[in-house]
Amino acid sequence: MIGLLVIFCLGVLNFAAHKAVLESGHPMLGQVPWLFQPLGGRLSLIVEFVMLLGAMIMVVSGSFGWAMLYLVYSLMNGLAAWLIFSGRV
Repeated sequence: MIGLLVIFCLGVLNFAAHKAVLESGHPMLGQVPWLFQPLGGRLSLIVEFVMLLGAMIMVVSGSFGWAMLYLVYSLMNGLAAWLIFSGRV
């Protein structure tokens, strides 16, 4: 149960970082693949939701590895958002 709560909290942070990057107007957003450009890039939020839902389902079924994988994914998202907002990218 604690794993599910941790994954959920990481998901909230991922959504917040993702939304902030989408709203930043960074020039790199113009280079995203055509699949994610509909709805102003918000289609990528659906992919984010599906990943969160999948990770939560796997954690509830007892897969600790998926929790670790989602943690690594969240750390990479956080790093990418920081690089964008700090002007390093």
